[in-house]
Amino acid sequence: MAATVNLSSTPSNPISKLPSFSLNSPQKTSFSLFPNSSSFPCKPFSHSLKSQFITTSSKNPISDLFPPNKSGPEGDILSSFSDDDDKPREECGVVGIFGDPEASRLCYLALHALQHRGQEGAGIVAVNNNVLQTVTGVGLVSEVFNESKLDQLPGEMAIGHVRYSTAGSSMLKNVQPFVAGYRFGSVGVAHNGNLVNYRALRAMLEDNGSIFNTSSDTEVVLHLIAISKARPFLLRIVDACEKLEGAYSMVFVTGDKLVAVRDPYGFRPLVMGRRSNGAVVFASETCALDLIEATYEREVYPGEVLVVDKKDGVQSLCLMPHPEPKQCIFEHIYFALPNSLVFGRSVYESRRVFGEILATEAPVDCDVVIAVPDSGVVAALGYAAKAGVPFQQGLIRSHYVGRTFIEPSQKIRDFGVKLKLSPVRAVLEGKRVVVVDDSIVRGTTSSKIVRLIKEAGAKEIHMRIASPPIIGSCYYGVDTPSAEELISNRMSVEEIRKFIGCDSLAFLPFDSLKKMLSTDSPKFCYACFSGKYPVMPREVKVKGVGDSMDDGLNTPLASIDGHWIKGPPNFDLEKEIDPLYQESKI
Repeated sequence: MAATVNLSSTPSNPISKLPSFSLNSPQKTSFSLFPNSSSFPCKPFSHSLKSQFITTSSKNPISDLFPPNKSGPEGDILSSFSDDDDKPREECGVVGIFGDPEASRLCYLALHALQHRGQEGAGIVAVNNNVLQTVTGVGLVSEVFNESKLDQLPGEMAIGHVRYSTAGSSMLKNVQPFVAGYRFGSVGVAHNGNLVNYRALRAMLEDNGSIFNTSSDTEVVLHLIAISKARPFLLRIVDACEKLEGAYSMVFVTGDKLVAVRDPYGFRPLVMGRRSNGAVVFASETCALDLIEATYEREVYPGEVLVVDKKDGVQSLCLMPHPEPKQCIFEHIYFALPNSLVFGRSVYESRRVFGEILATEAPVDCDVVIAVPDSGVVAALGYAAKAGVPFQQGLIRSHYVGRTFIEPSQKIRDFGVKLKLSPVRAVLEGKRVVVVDDSIVRGTTSSKIVRLIKEAGAKEIHMRIASPPIIGSCYYGVDTPSAEELISNRMSVEEIRKFIGCDSLAFLPFDSLKKMLSTDSPKFCYACFSGKYPVMPREVKVKGVGDSMDDGLNTPLASIDGHWIKGPPNFDLEKEIDPLYQESKI
């Protein structure tokens, strides 16, 4: 039986032994095997790949508490600015490594490569002699780990996680991977995604005696594994995952196995690679494989469970195959690094083509094309090349600014944006400028950027956005505002243009995006653009104060991290989350 050793600053509380009970699985359509076996060759409980191993996550209610025009609790001296928050936020990234004597150090490097997916917490669980050892901490990967911490994580198997907290302060207890002990040993898990039936599952578990130590939906998975009667451990994971709804790309570790799981829709990415010594690597993006010199082999297919151990190598089985995956399109628009392959496509090429489409469908006479760094750069390059106009660095981004900065007593307008972005007057002055950005969420940052460029002397400013208008909130692992806070859900393109203050504004046409994706188009989720949700959430997503509201013990369930509350009686959730409800049904 595997033991657990926790090396972080607060102890890990194992899940108690619980009486078993039956959870009703959510109603599902009968699933069939993927019709296109060349794209998704996931077959139930049969496919086995042997390999040799060397021993070796209306108005914003939070605005009532902290109105945007008022100072924070620290007054005017300490400014906690949120200009950079006017983007959707990926909530985490995961890594798993099996069969390498330096598994924890490779995991550490891979998490560095995934740092863009989460900056508020990081952790690693390593397995040595059937003992799970944990180091977690709040902050960047480089702040959480050092040589001595990594020396405490020996072994040939490890999983890691980087986390983005949606609001409020991050707390160590919510930093993954989570480790729990139960009657058959110990298990660690790292999760990227969001469970839309989390509250219902947690309530059922608590009614039957489960005690929760965190405010994360990931802990539900550990409880479901602990109470499952299925054998062996692999089937306990399958049994637990059959009760989950929503997005999850997860890696598990036990005393002798590494397991990777992806939800049937494949919302969030998860890839598999292999190092030259035979070690198997799982990661959220291929950029993590590149850094540790692992060769990309393939994606973990939607609905697939991959199990790695020394006895059988890599085994694959189907969890719940679904005929039509719904992969997150925003991975290609914003989240993933340009050097990654995501869902089998080059992120760089996708963004370059987005820019070309904008140049073709929304041309304008201009002298220079610039990008809002860093996420708008590749699309701007595509726009400039197609338009035959020079691309230049008109905005310089500072990479050394934290979340909080001391502001002088004399207020500086657009302080947060000015700290992060500096206009280059020599590029902008007297010019007709096309500014390419990846998306507009609330519109607040875009208006400040336009103002910065005007102050630098630009003659005209034409905004080109390399995504369709965002009209719906995400429920599948991305932190986005509520639908009523999204500017494209409240205003027309012309109204947004006036609000931002630019001379012209154009978004990537939705139909052109789907046409560019060609035969892959049906495999993507466009809920944020269309309001049509592949998995209808059971709870309403609202913005809350976040982790700072919850100590995990004595606050209401409605305040947990994840921001889900139950709707009132006779509440029509579908109409609430889809402002274009009637149109989407046509």
